[in-house]
Amino acid sequence: MPNVTVIGAQWGDEGKGKIVDWLAARADVVVRFQGGHNAGHTLVVGDTTYKLSLLPSGIVTGTLSIIGNGVVLDPWALQSEIARLEGQGVSITADNFAIADNCPLILPVHRDLDVMREAAAGKGKIGTTGRGIGPAYEDKVGRRAIRVCDLANLDAIEPMLDRLCAHHDALRAGFGEPPVDREALKAELREIAPFVLAFAQPVWKRLRDARADGARILFEGAQGVLLDVDHGTYPFVTSSNTVSGTVSSGSGLGPNAAGFVLGIVKAYTTRVGSGPFPTELIDEIGQRLGERGHEFGTVTARKRRCGWFDAALVRQSCAISGVTGIALTKVDVLDGFETIRICTGYRLRGQEIDYLPSSATDQAALEPIYEEMEGWTGTTRGARRWADLPAQAIKYIRRIEELIETPVASVSTSPERDDTILVRNPFAER
Repeated sequence: MPNVTVIGAQWGDEGKGKIVDWLAARADVVVRFQGGHNAGHTLVVGDTTYKLSLLPSGIVTGTLSIIGNGVVLDPWALQSEIARLEGQGVSITADNFAIADNCPLILPVHRDLDVMREAAAGKGKIGTTGRGIGPAYEDKVGRRAIRVCDLANLDAIEPMLDRLCAHHDALRAGFGEPPVDREALKAELREIAPFVLAFAQPVWKRLRDARADGARILFEGAQGVLLDVDHGTYPFVTSSNTVSGTVSSGSGLGPNAAGFVLGIVKAYTTRVGSGPFPTELIDEIGQRLGERGHEFGTVTARKRRCGWFDAALVRQSCAISGVTGIALTKVDVLDGFETIRICTGYRLRGQEIDYLPSSATDQAALEPIYEEMEGWTGTTRGARRWADLPAQAIKYIRRIEELIETPVASVSTSPERDDTILVRNPFAER
């Protein structure tokens, strides 16, 4: 049985939570391999709604859930999230949850810097969540991060604090802020250390052993390919690599670990925050999509920008991430539209192109090229078989397959776990 990697193939918020929840119930291990608590997955199980930011989705069903070294970990946010889920009856112990001991920590100084920079950016605002994700990744590659394993040796942390504070004190001075309070930071770390260390271990070993035993491993991506720090709409991106190739470096398993790559794709397009969005609809249609799709961020509650499906973007995402098949979500939001548009490519200063250019200037200048399709009057909501879908909805789905050059593995027709048309079970692929 292969492993499965789930990634968002747009700008995030594609409805990964439901799909990951469905797959997690069939997996033996669920792994987060990048990002931080700027991610947000909403799971609806029966009458209960769970909102996750750091914890892998498998934790809700008791599946072994692992935070890999590619994640930046805010230990206080994790503590709060675990307390909230335990209040909903979820059991979280060292038997079903583990944190990579080489995982970098998000510290209060990272949150401070994130907020100060964004406030001073003016028109250059990127639209971060202000949770310290970017500064924590900067310190990781700058070799001044404090990691989970360091919590076990806080008496030897002074040289690390020297490197950390030399950097942050200079930045804080530029914003008119006082130096880092080292004693207060050490006190906070001493207080949180026992909680974090109870789950810390070399997870690459646990994953290696699980794989040797034939376990089905589900890798759970955060955000989306178009927010990848290399391949997204830079600089309006997240601070990590969100593509499927990050599974290897972010978990400690080899490059052949990703298995079946399932790209989650919304039947229209949304994004949160600033940045280019060629098919954005700043009109009553965009408003209608947002209202019907309940388009508000899980983590930030920010209203999402909405637009028509962009096949050129998704085709590019699928190619870059080696997507095996897509899970198409929120088809029901398009119920009742007389006409539906699909973007098939762009005009850039009079020239037609079929891909997203790397330059932010070029991205902002793109004009979408649309293909129109007849909508449908029936409903797709709750459909669980192809026969339950209106004929025009099936035509729309098939046209998307053609344009993105990737087959549909499943179609989601409501937030409910079982309202899904399954074409290919990723865990059943050989």
